[in-house]
Amino acid sequence: MNRLSNIKSKIIGFTKKDKGHTKSKLRRFLFGMKFIDGFVFKVSIYTMLIGLGYIYLYPMMYMLSYSFMTMNDIIDVSVNWVPSKITFENYRIVWEAINYPKALMDAVILAGLPALSATFSSALIGYGFAKFDFPFKKILMTLMILTFIIPPQITMIPTIRMYADYNLIGSIMSFIYPAILGQGFNGAIYILIFYSFFKMIPNSLMESAQLDGAGPMKIFTKIAIPLAVPAIIIVFLFSFVWYYNETYLSGLFLRGSDMLTLPLRVEQFMVNYASNYPEGSSARELMQSAKLAGNILAILPLLILFFFTQKYFVEAIDRTGITGE
Repeated sequence: MNRLSNIKSKIIGFTKKDKGHTKSKLRRFLFGMKFIDGFVFKVSIYTMLIGLGYIYLYPMMYMLSYSFMTMNDIIDVSVNWVPSKITFENYRIVWEAINYPKALMDAVILAGLPALSATFSSALIGYGFAKFDFPFKKILMTLMILTFIIPPQITMIPTIRMYADYNLIGSIMSFIYPAILGQGFNGAIYILIFYSFFKMIPNSLMESAQLDGAGPMKIFTKIAIPLAVPAIIIVFLFSFVWYYNETYLSGLFLRGSDMLTLPLRVEQFMVNYASNYPEGSSARELMQSAKLAGNILAILPLLILFFFTQKYFVEAIDRTGITGE
């Protein structure tokens, strides 16, 4: 009897141990060791990412689909998303109307030159704030941050009057001069990026260069700039995209100019087209596909730019510690 009871107790013990081990494995599978490596956490993260991806991709897929539709597909309510016949007529209309090759070249110049100027000036100013002590440093930093906090619409009237006095309205120099002085579009962000990056460079490295006879400018060009390549990539790409997509300020500063950004070219084309037809006419509705085709042509250079620079862009964000804007 004792032998049978011992065997029974061992069987019950093994059964309980197996159940406990199974529960432990199940808990570890669902929640992981630190919750962030469990199945529940991963499902939640991927669900959120898919949702965010859908929010961002839906407008793109909509524009792409309807930009290839014919007039008959737009009129036909049964056609939704998938065109019955793919046509490139909408792209041809916009291409010829805005002279796309010239418009693209103008847009690259309008975005590239100010972006280069903003990158250089922001690096110089950020380095000065990070590595030098001078009178009113904190006050100047505060004023610099205020230039980003204050909406540009508040200072628009005095800015336009000042640009008009210096004959900058309708010229690309209305972009380049502020960028050289560190006051281009969102210039304060670029300065803060370089400031935070240069702040991480050890002062001992600068002091060693000074002992070898290097001056401040040589230290900046030979030591600081080579180490700041990730920040330079980030600032240039951000600046280029913001200048490229800017429509409100560009429309004010570049009015009367032959050079316009691509979004402004497309908008100007649509306004000119709509002015020839009365409100509510079918012709205006039919032109929506051409407008979407123009939007695709406007953002296509940025997509290509990001495709070829995404590796450097991600590495630069990782090294500079930028989490997003």
